[in-house]
Amino acid sequence: MKKIIALASVSLLLVACSTVSMTGRKQLNLVSESEILSASLTEYQSYMKSAKVSKDAAATAVVKGVAERIAAAAEAYLTATGQTADLQNYAWEFNLTEDPNLNAFCMPGGKIVVYSGMLKLIGNGADRDDELAAVIGHEVGHAIAKHGQERASQQMLQQMGGSVLGAVVGGSSAQTQQVIATAYGLGTQYGALLPFSRKHELEADYIGIVLATIAGYDADAAVTLWQKMEAASGGQAPAQFMSTHPSSSKRISELQKNIPQVKAEYGNVSKQTAASQSAATQKKATTTKSTTKSKTTTTKGTGFKIGL
Repeated sequence: MKKIIALASVSLLLVACSTVSMTGRKQLNLVSESEILSASLTEYQSYMKSAKVSKDAAATAVVKGVAERIAAAAEAYLTATGQTADLQNYAWEFNLTEDPNLNAFCMPGGKIVVYSGMLKLIGNGADRDDELAAVIGHEVGHAIAKHGQERASQQMLQQMGGSVLGAVVGGSSAQTQQVIATAYGLGTQYGALLPFSRKHELEADYIGIVLATIAGYDADAAVTLWQKMEAASGGQAPAQFMSTHPSSSKRISELQKNIPQVKAEYGNVSKQTAASQSAATQKKATTTKSTTKSKTTTTKGTGFKIGL
């Protein structure tokens, strides 16, 4: 029986593997696209009911202007790389909300929210739009790489692994089973789930500077953005092995390493490519895909709102 369970698990993992197009990384997707879009739309709508949408017309215009160009760059990239089927999954919507936290997020499906605290940190300097593009590009990167879908799949795999382990130690005493279950939980949390989350963040950083470059922004601003974030944290970030996010210094070093290559590869892409699609993006942003209904509770509460 144990061998059957193990073989079934391995077969499932092989079938569910896919590839992040911009980085080539293999990822696990056990959750269907329709499920993740439905669940994330439900969560987004719930958030917006309680969120305080900014009444600052000028600031909102800045956010929407940058977001539209990043979204257009994402669509241009997906089109150029033959991933037009994925375009139907995005119904872009852009919002600035009153929240002092230094964060932003993009739901699967293209619902982008920037917190006013992030905009305040960026300020009104000459590199404002470039830094904002780094923020929004990062968030859209999560959506393009299907990180929400992957995180939900990881949690499902953890539950499946726990079930398999339960079958293995089923003959042990209740106390022994509890000890092993606790150890297993810690092992997967700090040994697998959190490192994957850090990998997601670095991958979104990379995709973000690619999208910013395609959209005509200066990718170097991602470095100044994270320098500001590091200064704002006051060195109070949690130990990296217990954090779902890489340290600011780690992100900065990775960005500095990747930016020259990104500029060389994508810097010659016509800035008109993304701009030419902004009209279509704006039209799509006025509608939401409300026809899908949440069919299961499996993927709820699994971190679809992936922020900085």
